[in-house]
This record gives sequence, C-alpha cells and structure tokens, in this order.
Amino acid sequence: MANWPRLDAGDAPTLATLHFASQMLGKIRIAHAPWVNHGWHATLRPRANGLATLPTAAGDGRTFTLALDLCRHGIALHVSDGAEDFLRFEGQTVAELHAGFVAMLDEHRLPSNFDARPNEIPDAVRFADDHAPRLYDCDSATRLHGALSRIVPAFDRFRAGFIGKASPVHFFWGSFDLAVTRFSGNEAPEHPGGIPGLPDRITREAYSHEVSSAGFWPGGASAPPGTEPLFYSYAYPEPEGFRDTDTDLEGAIFDATLGEYVLSYAHVRASPAPDRALMMFLRSTYNRAANLADWNRMALEREPVAP
Repeated sequence: MANWPRLDAGDAPTLATLHFASQMLGKIRIAHAPWVNHGWHATLRPRANGLATLPTAAGDGRTFTLALDLCRHGIALHVSDGAEDFLRFEGQTVAELHAGFVAMLDEHRLPSNFDARPNEIPDAVRFADDHAPRLYDCDSATRLHGALSRIVPAFDRFRAGFIGKASPVHFFWGSFDLAVTRFSGNEAPEHPGGIPGLPDRITREAYSHEVSSAGFWPGGASAPPGTEPLFYSYAYPEPEGFRDTDTDLEGAIFDATLGEYVLSYAHVRASPAPDRALMMFLRSTYNRAANLADWNRMALEREPVAP
C-alpha cells in the first residue's frame, strides 16, 4: 500500500479541472490532425511529467506538443523551433484557463481554434462561459501522477502479451480514463450509439470489431459526488455468460449499470501486491471475454519476450 498513493472522492475538484483542461488539448488534435481509426491520434499519451498529445503540425514547418504537466501543475507547450510556454492550473476558472490557453497558442502563431464545448460531460457549458470557481490542489494532482506512474507499466506489460491489433496505452480525454484495448479481428454488430456527448459515428467506428477493453478511471468532471477511482474491463459485443460471476475475480464485481467489471483502486492499493492484483484483474476479465467469444487465442497472444 505504501508505494501506491491514496486517491479518493476528495480529489474530485482537481480531477474536474484536469478533465476540462485535457479536453482542450485533445480538441486541438481533433481540429488540426488527420483522423486515425478509433480516434487514437487525439488521445493523450503517458509521459514522465504527466499526459501529452502527439506532435501536431502548425502548418508552417513547425510542430508542437501540449501536456498536462502534473509535476509543474499546468499546461506545458513545446514547439519544434525550441519555444516553450506554460499555463498554470491553480486559481483559474475554466473560462480563464480557456482564454489563457488560446492566447498562449496565438502568441506562438500556432493553431488555436477548436470546438469550444466539452464532450461527455452532462450539462456542460462552453469553456468560455464556465466562470464557476474551480479548485486545484497540487497534492491531489501529484498523487494522481503517482498512481498513473504505477498503473501505466502494468498496462504496458498486459499489452505486450498480445500480438493482434491492440491500442496503445492511452488516455481518453472525453471520459477521462486510461485505457488499453485488444481486438479479435472479427467484425462486430453495429453499435447502437447513444453515448452522451459522443457522436454515434465515432462510437460505431470505435466498436467496428470485437474488443476486450480495460482501463483506469480516476473520476473527473462527469463523476457523481462521492465516486471512487476504479479499474474496469468490458467486452463488445458482450458474449453470453460474460457477467456470470461464477469464478473468483478477487474483489471485482460486474456493474450492470456500467456493463463492465469494476475493481476499486482502493482494493488494489490495499493488496499486499498491488501490481499482481491489477494484473490478475486484467488477465482474468480478458480471459473470460476471449474464451466466451471464441477468440483465436493461439494466433493472438504470446508471452512477453525481449527482442
């Protein structure tokens, strides 16, 4: 437990601020980068200092990256011409953060126009109109950074055991979660859509083929009060028998409302061996999905080895 930082519902205000900021970064990629299948080009990638975009072309021979810097607590800008800039989170409303973000990009002659309404957050107003006071606690963000620093290597090891199509270990700013997804290669029935704040065409492309997906959700602006951080795992389409908990999943339960297995971060943190507890959750839920859906596991999996 001592090596895994505490995360709880008290971190919610900081996570909400980070959620809104992450959406601004991701929306720049949506507006100014070529579309890649499943939106993988627009996700944030884990970095030593937090979460960052992939390089984006500025249109004049330069590229730039944007990061949620959880060490210095702000949005960090790096440009290929050597320029750098920084916008602090602390003491800012979403509207002020948005204005400062656009001004920072304009200052460096970088693309700054993007869709100004948050996605996947119920009743959200436009960034520029959100003047509600926002709290940002550096300690909450530091502990989130510490948790991600422990979770990402476990997700990386899990992904390394799959040689079929698999996503990178990446962070979705719409829902504010770290995820890794495995694909069987088989086409899936058309997804019904209906995810709030997400166009059906995007959802249907993401679930065009059978998947087993796992992730970590710390909370965020869309979290109901009192929500605790959790790990999740689901399959689409859900194979018959997937939610029948007839085997021991070591603390995990199937949440019928979410349609996925969940395991609390607190349970993993309290385990004598958190890394093992997390890996057991990832493997056992994937095994259930792949076996019940009759994936060709011999062709899709391997033991992770050095090259």
